Amino acid sequence: MILRLAVGSLMARALTVGMTVLAIALSVALFLGVEKVRTGARASFADTISGTDLIVGARSGSVQLLLYSVFRIGNATNNVTRESYQDIASRPEVNWIVPISLGDSHRQFRVMGTTQGFFDHYRYRGDRALEIGTGHGLEDLYDAVIGAEVAGALGYSVGDPIVVSHGLASFSDHGDQPFRVAGIVERTGTPVDRTVIVSLEAIEAIHVDWKSGAKIPGRTTPVERIRQMDLTPTGITAAMVGVENRLQIFGLQRWINEYPEEPLLAILPGVALQELWQIVGVAETALVGVSAMVVVTALLGMMAMIFSSLNERRREMAIWRAMGARPAVILGLLVLEAMLIAAAGAVLGFVLLYLGLVAARPWVDAAFGLWLPIEAPTVRELWTLLAVVGVAALAGLLPALRAYRLSLADGMMVRT
Repeated sequence: MILRLAVGSLMARALTVGMTVLAIALSVALFLGVEKVRTGARASFADTISGTDLIVGARSGSVQLLLYSVFRIGNATNNVTRESYQDIASRPEVNWIVPISLGDSHRQFRVMGTTQGFFDHYRYRGDRALEIGTGHGLEDLYDAVIGAEVAGALGYSVGDPIVVSHGLASFSDHGDQPFRVAGIVERTGTPVDRTVIVSLEAIEAIHVDWKSGAKIPGRTTPVERIRQMDLTPTGITAAMVGVENRLQIFGLQRWINEYPEEPLLAILPGVALQELWQIVGVAETALVGVSAMVVVTALLGMMAMIFSSLNERRREMAIWRAMGARPAVILGLLVLEAMLIAAAGAVLGFVLLYLGLVAARPWVDAAFGLWLPIEAPTVRELWTLLAVVGVAALAGLLPALRAYRLSLADGMMVRT
């Protein structure tokens, strides 16, 4: 009986109630959407590099090594010598090893020297490999493969020339040895998108006429002669390592960390990523807090709507009282109305969220490399919907208590 009265009362005020339901729906969709984005961002962050068992570099901190080797942020404290790299590569536990050389840039994008092994073994988002959308890989000494963001920001296409600059913020260019865009990597949502990839030999080639970070005055070696030189690097910045058996990871890590020839550090990428996320994860907490405030604001709007309708409904309440309705029925009616409004808004918000995910996921993945999961509602999401209804009941309790206290005589009084 009371449910039928509540539904009929809401239908009589369809426009006002509909706007309130829509406001709650949008706020719930925003809150759950932020949760989906947060979960997707965390998963994408954790999957920035996968399939790599160890990252090796000069001894520093695990986060610092991760930042410059994977995210191309900051610089190494020192290089790893060629001899140390070869010692690690010759270990029986090592299945594959990919060297990385950093230090130069191109218009604020980092330049990374590596081998074909990087394209063969680098994995992200589980087991996804790098794909060159247009062009090809590193076939010539002066070939460069660029990330999707580099190509988009600078308007590059296959065949365009690239001049690498010495260092990160240097006005000194290696203009005498320009590169050519050989290929463009499909967007990955990882730091690869912001990287210019060349060969290790190319890094050595552009520094033939340089010494101690400066170009030797008056010296310019012809490109034809450089191509004939032994361009084997004397050192690298870091290396990615894959082991034969995952049970051997910790033993190899201990051996590298205790390497007697030079101070080295081997880190597990997954562990270092979790440490880094703890540093940057404050932003996600703030984002969730802001979206929660949006839901609270919508519920307060619903309470204000119920309050504002009380004066219009005082005569209605008085008639119900005169017909024998107890005050508790009036209180329950208004609380039930608030719960029905919130439940309708929560369900509609849930539907809007999943419709938005289906429509936006391909675009978000292509534009930002962020994969938004579309899965069955989680327990946390269901509890969120129940919490919205519960809070709505509490929000509707205040105007309900006010209506509860209205006397029959006050309700029938004609105000002038």
